[in-house]
Amino acid sequence: MNTECKPEQLEFQSLGRREVMGRFDGGRITSDGGGLLLREVDRHIGLLDRLAACFTDHRNPESIEHSVRDLVAQRVYGLALGYEDLNDHDDLRKDRAPWPCWLASGI
Repeated sequence: MNTECKPEQLEFQSLGRREVMGRFDGGRITSDGGGLLLREVDRHIGLLDRLAACFTDHRNPESIEHSVRDLVAQRVYGLALGYEDLNDHDDLRKDRAPWPCWLASGI
């Protein structure tokens, strides 16, 4: 059974003189803006580089498509943004936030 709730606008209690309302006409937007903050923190302190350095890569170098750093970044961003299942990462890649949060390698 589908829900038929389609209000144009939700109104909440005012905040001082300001009206507070929720609207649904924003088009395709994202709730994953926290990824941008995580990216800036990573750029500032080198978090993902340091974390990736904890792993030893035993893969055949001729068969490597994505670096350990890229794979670690994908997992960290996925967990931080609530995409804990690995099968959700394709959805994360298509998100509307101004990516790339991790490298432009296509992960």
